[in-house]
Amino acid sequence: MGAHIEDLIQQWLDLDRNDVTRQEIQTLWDDQNLSELQKRLGTRIEFGTAGLRGRMEAGSQVCSGLCAYVLQVVQEAKPRGVVIGHDHRHNSERWARLTASVFVREGVQAYLLGLRYCIYSCSVPFSVSTLGAACGYDNGYKVYWENAVQIIGPHDEGIAAAIQDNLVPRDWDMSILDRSPLCINNVEEMRRGYFTSLHHLSSSSLTNHACPIKFVNTSMHGVSHGFVAQAFEIYNFPPFVSVPKQRDPDPDFPTVKFPNPEEKEADECAASYVLAQDPDSDRFSCAEKLPNGQWKVFSGDQIGTLLAAWTLDCFKRSGERVVAMVASTVSSKMIGSMARAEGFRFVESLTGFKYIGNVALQLEKSSHTVIFGYEEAIGFMLGSKIRDKDGVAATMCFAEMVAHLHPKPASAYLDELYEKYGYFQTSNSYFICSDPSTVDRIFAHLRKYNVEANNGPAVYPKQIAGLPITRVRDLTVGHAYDSINWPSFQPDMPLSGGHMTTFWAKAEGKDEDLGITLTIRRVSIYSHIYLYLIIHLSRTSGTEPKIKYYLEGSGSDRDSVALLVSAVIEELGRDWMEVEKNRLLLP
Repeated sequence: MGAHIEDLIQQWLDLDRNDVTRQEIQTLWDDQNLSELQKRLGTRIEFGTAGLRGRMEAGSQVCSGLCAYVLQVVQEAKPRGVVIGHDHRHNSERWARLTASVFVREGVQAYLLGLRYCIYSCSVPFSVSTLGAACGYDNGYKVYWENAVQIIGPHDEGIAAAIQDNLVPRDWDMSILDRSPLCINNVEEMRRGYFTSLHHLSSSSLTNHACPIKFVNTSMHGVSHGFVAQAFEIYNFPPFVSVPKQRDPDPDFPTVKFPNPEEKEADECAASYVLAQDPDSDRFSCAEKLPNGQWKVFSGDQIGTLLAAWTLDCFKRSGERVVAMVASTVSSKMIGSMARAEGFRFVESLTGFKYIGNVALQLEKSSHTVIFGYEEAIGFMLGSKIRDKDGVAATMCFAEMVAHLHPKPASAYLDELYEKYGYFQTSNSYFICSDPSTVDRIFAHLRKYNVEANNGPAVYPKQIAGLPITRVRDLTVGHAYDSINWPSFQPDMPLSGGHMTTFWAKAEGKDEDLGITLTIRRVSIYSHIYLYLIIHLSRTSGTEPKIKYYLEGSGSDRDSVALLVSAVIEELGRDWMEVEKNRLLLP
């Protein structure tokens, strides 16, 4: 590592014209903190489910590579331009200005949405779609292509290659933004357009003013307060109660700990619901005050079920018939059950809204109106204008739903949906493993689970918790397999660079509606009328890798489903993961 990292350090110090970031690298080198230097300079962040993700600190530049690739691939890229946004997080505005200056210097129109403003993530794809821009950038590093959806292959690989070919920045001078007519700040225009589009999603704005429900809303030190307040106004709702300590943007997020302080605000004002958006306002969560005074926090899958049912009901009233919904493969299979009962199209995608959004676009080409999409990690897509998760739109959809249901609470409506479509219970957790080779060995063990002779063929587990496994799908590169796709046995979904195997199991006889689904992957899991378990390996904070599982059981009897889920978790750890033998840690 020594000679290689020295070359990288010297290259960075020669190129960096930012005194702050240059001093960071110099200090790390003076202190001989080689592990931190290797992390920052020795490994390039890869495009994941939501772009390039990492701390905004001294590291390699990607703006020039993105610009070069866009000019090479997108027709009329210069006049169509690029949309650039940022929020309140440390260095976010500087990254946005740096990105804009790179594009402007190459003669590309740059719509700099966040200049002196805090916008939220959906503003970028909305603006790309509205303006017909060549691409969009949001801090993170999140890239939207000309279709206003986050990039997938081959563009992710193409941009990565272009970055490697354009590591030397041509100029660090960002003052060009102050004098070039190519740099346009049209944030107010795009904001007005967004709220007009959002208003079109309302189904009851004429009656919302009479809503007696009190809402508390928290922006979690992010950018959503002003957007949600304006949305409540145009939806004709009485103002919500805000959480003062979390209302204003703060990149250090000083109060985001459990228990959440918004519960205190809600109790003091006798609120019925707490609404929350994450810091960049693209995710949404909520809680309901129960009669016993406790708070029920809805899971991402429960919110997804509620919003899917409500959205479908609204479209039924409008006369729309050819509708479709999308969810990630690690999300609940309850919408699939709903689709079979109601006759709409339901499609699964890989994890991440770059896949959900692109699947939605494909469905639109076949004349489907995609009215809803979601993933269990509290991301929800509503309407047709934005093919990405939108925390503000989800907030307003949920508020209109509970206003329409009143005095019936959302939890009671969820119970009615369980009665109608079947009961679904999810359980998500993970195992911690510090050795990647052990992770590989665990998945190899699952692929040779029932080998009856030496050097026999790969045989996956045949049952779990006493239920026969009815289907196995492995989306891992090099192990592609789907047991129901005879005779090729090739999966009908894209493959994953990391381990990802899904198991479906279903009861026989008198409990034939009882089932599970289990997926084992480098990232996620869930199920339908079976137990659907997805196990995946991921790195969260740059430390130890995880083998994460998302598990879902379903059936008509809640107690039976609960017992089944518990039994699967026990067998998963003891026999499939071999926790003691592999020295896995629990959270």
